[in-house]
Amino acid sequence: MQKKPIHRRDFIKKTGLLTAGLAAVQFPAWSRYVFAPGYPLHNIPERKNIDPAWIKSLYDRGEATAYYKSKNELKYIGMPVGGLHAGTVYAGGDGRLWLWQIYNETFEGSHEGIESKAVKWNDGTSERTIQARDGSAYIEPAIANNLRVLEQGFAVKVVVDGKTFIKELNEDQWDEIIFKPAYPIATVEYKSKDFPVAVSLKIYPPFIPLDAENSALPATILRLTVNNSTNSPIPVSVLGWMENGANKLSGKEGTGKRVNTVQKTSEATSVFSSFDTANEALKKTQDYGTMCFTLHKDNAKGIANISPWPVTEQHFELPVMESASADAPEKLVSGIFIKQDLAPGKSFTADYSISWHFNNPHPKLKNLVKDAEGGFHYGARFKDAREVSQYLDTNFEKLGTITELWSATWNNSTLPQWFLERTFVNIGTLATANTYRFADGRFWSWEGVGACPGTCTHVWQYAHSVARIFPELERDLRQRVDLGVGFKEDTGAILFRGEDETHPAIDGQAGTILRFYREHQMSADNTFLQANWPKIKKAVQFMLTQDKNGDGMTDSPMENTLDAVWEGEIAWIVGLCIAAASAAHAMAVEMNDQPFANVCAQYVAKGSKNMEQELFNGEYFIHRPDAVKGRKELGSYNTCHIDQVYGQSWAFQVGLPRIISKEKSTSALKALWKYNFTTDVGPYIKTHTGGRPYALPGEGGMIMNTNPHNEPKPYGENTTWQLGYFHECMSGFEHQVAAHLMAEGMVDESLILTRVIHERYHAAKRNPFNEIECSDHYARAMASYGTFITACGFEYHGPKAYIRFAPKWNSTNFKAPFTTAEGWGTYTQRLSGAKQTHNLELKYGKLELKDIVLENIAGGKVSSVAVTLGAVHVPANLKQESNTLLLSFNKKITITKNQTLNIIFS
Repeated sequence: MQKKPIHRRDFIKKTGLLTAGLAAVQFPAWSRYVFAPGYPLHNIPERKNIDPAWIKSLYDRGEATAYYKSKNELKYIGMPVGGLHAGTVYAGGDGRLWLWQIYNETFEGSHEGIESKAVKWNDGTSERTIQARDGSAYIEPAIANNLRVLEQGFAVKVVVDGKTFIKELNEDQWDEIIFKPAYPIATVEYKSKDFPVAVSLKIYPPFIPLDAENSALPATILRLTVNNSTNSPIPVSVLGWMENGANKLSGKEGTGKRVNTVQKTSEATSVFSSFDTANEALKKTQDYGTMCFTLHKDNAKGIANISPWPVTEQHFELPVMESASADAPEKLVSGIFIKQDLAPGKSFTADYSISWHFNNPHPKLKNLVKDAEGGFHYGARFKDAREVSQYLDTNFEKLGTITELWSATWNNSTLPQWFLERTFVNIGTLATANTYRFADGRFWSWEGVGACPGTCTHVWQYAHSVARIFPELERDLRQRVDLGVGFKEDTGAILFRGEDETHPAIDGQAGTILRFYREHQMSADNTFLQANWPKIKKAVQFMLTQDKNGDGMTDSPMENTLDAVWEGEIAWIVGLCIAAASAAHAMAVEMNDQPFANVCAQYVAKGSKNMEQELFNGEYFIHRPDAVKGRKELGSYNTCHIDQVYGQSWAFQVGLPRIISKEKSTSALKALWKYNFTTDVGPYIKTHTGGRPYALPGEGGMIMNTNPHNEPKPYGENTTWQLGYFHECMSGFEHQVAAHLMAEGMVDESLILTRVIHERYHAAKRNPFNEIECSDHYARAMASYGTFITACGFEYHGPKAYIRFAPKWNSTNFKAPFTTAEGWGTYTQRLSGAKQTHNLELKYGKLELKDIVLENIAGGKVSSVAVTLGAVHVPANLKQESNTLLLSFNKKITITKNQTLNIIFS
């Protein structure tokens, strides 16, 4: 029997007037609550008092970010510079590599985070112990100099007018060091008055969007450049060194010896590092493997052992040593040396690389994921680090050129430099110990480094960047896990941690349905959808049946991303399911399954109507309690929740029709801005204790849940430890809201919110490349890419050969990168008088198009269109609907690498 609808006035009357303070409860160690007799008052100011000039500056193109030694901005910097799923190797602020979390030791409960330490934090009422999984690296960021696991570096020697100058590339030896991040490439510049040449170091892994194989090499490239800025020719010598890291953790006294062997080819000089042991157990340890240090030039000299330290002039004169060994645990450091005479004004470049191969997953990981038993994907491709290095050498120019092409393409934009950096940088999570790819090709992840296993659906559904940059990984995850080991054939439920879970999460189920549609859109044809439609349909049917009374608003108690089972009808979950049903409708139409398409359409229509009527309180969307249980269990109820219109945010990401009216959607976002956003979280977290420290006093952010009307017991009668989440700033959720703000035209607010996250992660305070939630490099933070998508007004549907752009600002002079199923490039649009020009310039791969949707930026009636592909005229049909221009071709056109599709409207 259907429940009688409860309208807003009656709902507030019945559920809003609760009494007494919060009951005494027991909480986990990470969350020691101290509550006042009554619930603390809401204390976020409605007026934000933000300087208009500062807001205006957020739109400026600006300069690329740079961090300086002179400003004390280098010590926390750790940019991931290894290949995808190959562990974590950081480039530090002075160019030296650190951390070296490549030994497969990361595991929940034993080695979480990038630095497994606990710190003390005063939350405003008491001192608490914060573990790695709860944000210790936010309170006390890891410092590069404390985690230099392996000896590695460079030194440059020059002789000018008979005088010898030698400097190592480390912070202590230079007047100024400038670190310029442009993920995946870091450029480090070294300057000193007492050094006569200019030196720079470029550090990056091969990184090629749409090419997950070549982007997943366990390797780092280090390109050292010396420029002769003197007026005389000078001899330049470069020495690079690398410690043998084999069995670095397990190589104790008496276990074996480290061995370095110099190997030369016509193109390169390498030092192959291994561990020689008769101990079979040691060969099964996580750090048993090999490394290879290579200079990709033919006239270099390899030296198997260059100890001791520090570097002196004698190191540049060491005799050739083809092999060397050292009994564990003694260090063994190799070097590769090259010398060249450099004419005035000329540059010399030395291309080094470091590769590694540690193919023994953590034993507990093998128990957790059966696929881990076969080792890693790179282990299946290469037998040791030498083979990785050889592959790099054979393909060096191609890999480096395309990586730099992508970097140039991404940054060649009219969008602000800081915005491009913050919305893209979290893709670096893939190049940390947070993600794995096993020998059979399966992709798998923690939520954050070493914490919460199973590529969790209710976390990863927020992470938009992987699907746009490496779509094959997401497609494989959908098929192999969500519709494979994590799929319940009898019900259609998707286990939210794959085989590591026994039940679904409702938000994970809905979000994964939306991801099915996104992965279909990011495919070149409909093969993915056709192959998986029967199971996708079953997954949708499971979601639809969670609406017990048939009103289009799911109401079955089920776990969600806030780790609790909530009762009743919850706006953010209701809306997410409506969006998922809308995606299912679109897929059903494409599959010619009209009866099911009708079922989904009815659910969407009914759900959208009832959500707006029953769950909107006149200002924002709420959580209506279960009619029988009331507000007994934990929930958000009448509070202002960060994800309340998340379903509409998701709909924008995949070009679905609106599921919530613009009026009510923007009202909800304005309420979040009014009640949840603050330029200083300090006063709030001092009174609302128990949350984890992901934003500190003096920093801005958007609080997860607030109680703007100061209701008693706002989160229910029986509050539990999960209540701590409500008082936090978690960047993944904030990025989701920023993306939605941008899509709805609230551009100022979107940029402000994104910028305060960016400033929370400024290098003067902590690592700019590590957005933290439950542990380090948290996957949900990859939601940041969604803000880039909505800033461009980008939509794409590969099988339909459809693309759309509608920039949110600078529409008369806009340029930005784009990625599609098979290619990527640069989109531009410009207005000159009454003529507007749109260009799609392809830099990589190919792009097939049948329909293009653009904006009429000139205004008025468009009378003609001219389309050319290169020099060839392309016939096109034009249709104008208000301010939208729809361009269609009689048959698909194909843009290939280095071609430009030029469109001129007059």
